[in-house]
Amino acid sequence: MTQTAARSTDTTLPGRPTPPPLIRLVGMCAGLGAILVVLLALFILPSLKSGPHDLPVGLVGDSASTSKVVAALETAAPGAYDVERFDTADDLARAVRDRDVVGGLVVGTGDLEVVVASAGSPAIAGALSASAEAVGAADGAEVRVTDLVPLPEEDSSGLGIGGLAFPLVFGGIVPVVAFGSLFPHSLRWRLAGLAVFAGVGGLLVAGVLRFWFGSIETAFWPVAGAMALGIAALAVPLAGLKQLVGAKGFTVGAMTMMFLGNPLAGMATTGAWLPAGLGTVGQLLPPGAAGALVRSAAYFDGAGALVPLLTLVTWVVVGLVLYVVGARRHPLPAV
Repeated sequence: MTQTAARSTDTTLPGRPTPPPLIRLVGMCAGLGAILVVLLALFILPSLKSGPHDLPVGLVGDSASTSKVVAALETAAPGAYDVERFDTADDLARAVRDRDVVGGLVVGTGDLEVVVASAGSPAIAGALSASAEAVGAADGAEVRVTDLVPLPEEDSSGLGIGGLAFPLVFGGIVPVVAFGSLFPHSLRWRLAGLAVFAGVGGLLVAGVLRFWFGSIETAFWPVAGAMALGIAALAVPLAGLKQLVGAKGFTVGAMTMMFLGNPLAGMATTGAWLPAGLGTVGQLLPPGAAGALVRSAAYFDGAGALVPLLTLVTWVVVGLVLYVVGARRHPLPAV
């Protein structure tokens, strides 16, 4: 009896001896330590290395004055700005509102006006204002700031939209598990649940931003729609991976969105503030695209929304394809 019990608890494969406990302990600690270092890099390095780099800014003024300003800008913040000249201040203001440039400078006689849009990114607006102050100090010019698209007074720091990354990822991951458990024998009802929750989630987030946090003053429905599309762009592909590949596929997808999409979303600062390359990758993932779409809908009347909109729609379509293919290959057993 004792020999039988011993054999039943021995899971070691023949020919593959189990390493000593000390070796296993060291190996596990090394593996977990490596994962910890990767997570630190993913969550901290983008913020640590973030800052202005090749930001598109406009410049208005005569040739002699603007040439001096361009040189002074490069001295004050090397490589921070990509300068584009405009004929008039109105042209510059229109470009800022259309999100073609992040801000700009209007050079006058003895004064320098810095034009910003803090609703687009408080960090970028602050950096451009600081650079303008350095330029003005070097030339002895008086500097004044014009905020064309300011943040609401109740959320002047932009924390409302800036903090949407984690709720967005949570709202895209958890419903896949929840509706899978609620409807174990119906793929259609699972998908319907995700669609309904995406709409409800969009309304709830827009409601909180508008009526509780004061982060938006108008554009309730556009923000709700943008957030709903963002949730769907996360949930549907994850559900598709789960149906096609199984739990492992879902886990890999969820971890990618949580540990890659979340820190690279640039939700508070926009992707342009992140290190070159990382910001671009982040905007191609649902969290980053959703953040860009919500910001455009909330503050810029939809300007600059086309690329993030198409990105999110693409993720939804890809997710539906994965879901349909997975349903055909792995149909649920009949009740």
